[in-house]
Amino acid sequence: MQGHPITILLAEDNAAHARLVMRSFRDHAVENQVIQVDNGESALDYLFQRGEYSEIDTQPDLVLLDLRLPKYDGLQVLAEIKKDKALNSIPVVILTTSDAESDINMAYEHHANSYLVKPIDFVEFSKMLKDLGFYWLVWNKSK
Repeated sequence: MQGHPITILLAEDNAAHARLVMRSFRDHAVENQVIQVDNGESALDYLFQRGEYSEIDTQPDLVLLDLRLPKYDGLQVLAEIKKDKALNSIPVVILTTSDAESDINMAYEHHANSYLVKPIDFVEFSKMLKDLGFYWLVWNKSK
């Protein structure tokens, strides 16, 4: 993929899943900087530029958010993002293993931009991430 380098905030506590996401983006030539945090508190600290992230001066172009995070779960992080005027236009894609209808409904009630269930198969997972990268980072027009 071509275009300006983008910043992705990946909130994922499973190190193996995080490596798969980063590998897939790299394999599909997504020009990016992936910032990976492993809990909801760190995700919020990054977004609100506090604590160890107080020197950050830009926001991510995309947030990939797992639902099952320690400290603050993904739905709590999503709610904080979407209620903040400075952050609510950042696309948030839920990327999780849960296909529970209640989780899907709650994510969309909290204004998730998309909800993706992680496939078990690596090839399918990689293809899904490739398509996700093309959609959110190339094809989709944002303000």
